[in-house]
Amino acid sequence: MLPPLDPTQPLQFLINGAAGSQDAQAKSALVQAELQAAGRTGDLLFCKPEELAAAARRAAAQALALRSAVVAVGGDGTLNTVAQAAHASGCAMGVVPLGTFNYFARTHGIPTDPAQAVRLLLRAVPAPVQVAGINDRVFLVNASLGLYPDLLQDREAYKARFGRSRWVAMVAACATLLRAQRKLRLHIEMGGSARDVQTLTLFVGNNRLQLEQFGADPRDTVAGTPGHGSVAALMLKPIGTLPMLGLMLQGALGRLGEAAGVESFEFQHMVVRPTKAPGQHHVSVAYDGEVARMRVPIDFRVLERPLYLLQEPKALQSAESAQHFSTTPSP
Repeated sequence: MLPPLDPTQPLQFLINGAAGSQDAQAKSALVQAELQAAGRTGDLLFCKPEELAAAARRAAAQALALRSAVVAVGGDGTLNTVAQAAHASGCAMGVVPLGTFNYFARTHGIPTDPAQAVRLLLRAVPAPVQVAGINDRVFLVNASLGLYPDLLQDREAYKARFGRSRWVAMVAACATLLRAQRKLRLHIEMGGSARDVQTLTLFVGNNRLQLEQFGADPRDTVAGTPGHGSVAALMLKPIGTLPMLGLMLQGALGRLGEAAGVESFEFQHMVVRPTKAPGQHHVSVAYDGEVARMRVPIDFRVLERPLYLLQEPKALQSAESAQHFSTTPSP
């Protein structure tokens, strides 16, 4: 059942940043301007990164009590933290994306322009969207073991030293890939079968847009498609430096699925156990741009309960699509 949404009640905006900071003030001014223009109200809640999870739980509980919604204002990490709380409470959640790629927002028709995203929130309605789980955490876009968590940690180190830009992120990614020699030995159980594999990384995607941009969209092997009934797994077989350079090029060109060293498949539930160190109790994992240590075995699954995301009403979506179709010139 969809959570009720009372448009007279204030939306609960979670802003990742200390109140009074320049960044937080800029985000606050943007949200307040749109609320004022629409004659609506909202509670703007500021918090430091280490306080975000607790603040999100309180905001989600308040939103549920008010028949309102909690809104994440920020990048992938902020969206994920707020989604944990919204999914657990069952309240509606809105998104004002401020990330680099914004795969989650773009997939669900949320504008990447923050002002437009706030305007959409003020007319949006809750709609169920698929989320996936890795152990006890929710993830919206992707989760992984092996090379990808290393890449994210290297990227943060490069950003701290050289600044935040796409070029810095690209250089960090190249450095990680070129020194990638550590192999994961995994025991995988899925659909009543089991096998042992060696891989540099196990990447699980819940977002078809991201998979399509990689050129790694798997064949339909279970009901639904990634993000709509299933999730997709990509495994990168251990390869040398020169093949790795070729693989990087194919990924940049959106042809990763054509590479001989990449295996892809779909699933709804998969259990993974590292076998190289039988006594190992925890492993580094990445989910939606965050890195954490999780206890093994690692359990990936499509979650039964959806996330109730604020989206454009379906009637407006259909009208806008029809208008676009009628005004688009024929080729």
